[in-house]
Amino acid sequence: MTLASSVVVPYAAYLRVYEPLAAFPEPERSHWARYAKRDDLPGAQDELRRSLADLLPVPPVPVPVHESSDAFVAVVDGVTCVCPWRTRLRGWLALEELAERLPAPLLDAALPPVVRRQAAADYERWLERNPDARPWIRSATWHVPVRWFVLFADDEREYAKGDEGPLLRYRTPMVQARRRVARGLKVLKDGLGEGPLIDGLVDVGRWLEEFHPRSLVELDYGGLVHAVPPGQMDDDHSAADVTEGLAALREGDGERAGRVYERLSERWSAVRRRQNAS
Repeated sequence: MTLASSVVVPYAAYLRVYEPLAAFPEPERSHWARYAKRDDLPGAQDELRRSLADLLPVPPVPVPVHESSDAFVAVVDGVTCVCPWRTRLRGWLALEELAERLPAPLLDAALPPVVRRQAAADYERWLERNPDARPWIRSATWHVPVRWFVLFADDEREYAKGDEGPLLRYRTPMVQARRRVARGLKVLKDGLGEGPLIDGLVDVGRWLEEFHPRSLVELDYGGLVHAVPPGQMDDDHSAADVTEGLAALREGDGERAGRVYERLSERWSAVRRRQNAS
């Protein structure tokens, strides 16, 4: 059985890459081939619950002791693709981000310095043995980064209201995602010159280059679908907005591009304000 329950863990969105089995060396390839045939494959909420469970002990365990052997599975045109969780690596990366985002007193209260020092030392030793490691999953809390939408088109949007709650995601072939990143960067550099959106998109593009060209790229709203009223989620076509904004920049229509950006900013600012709502 999976860890499914009626409790939904909010509120994060995910950018995932599913690679074909051929991209993995043996014996990992055989492991994922057997794994993909299971009838009880876990879902996104299962992964999040497992990671949160490690934070309950005292002191907390910010990074799992052992790497996860689980993955998300997708079948694309008859080809089985997997997206390994790699929760240990992502735990180390998240810990580095926390140190940059949280005030020291709050960070010390949540994760004592001795715990963080041990995790950092473990990560350094691990990197010496795995210098080319990279995560298959990126996450963002309380919003979807605008740069992620550059990878997708509106007709790749999937929105469903199932028995287990709503689902909103985009999926596209890797070749399309890379092509859109390249086109988007050209438009942004020609229109804006420089800025955080360009830097962020460059980073995403470099990350995508690490994977097999026949991979599948997925943007999953994850728990964010529970933070947005259903009517607003029905009308959320952020990828279409980004496409429109880039088209306006390409045509030299800065005013229209500005209106699109304001619309996107307001949509996601409204979601982020819910983070501090009582």
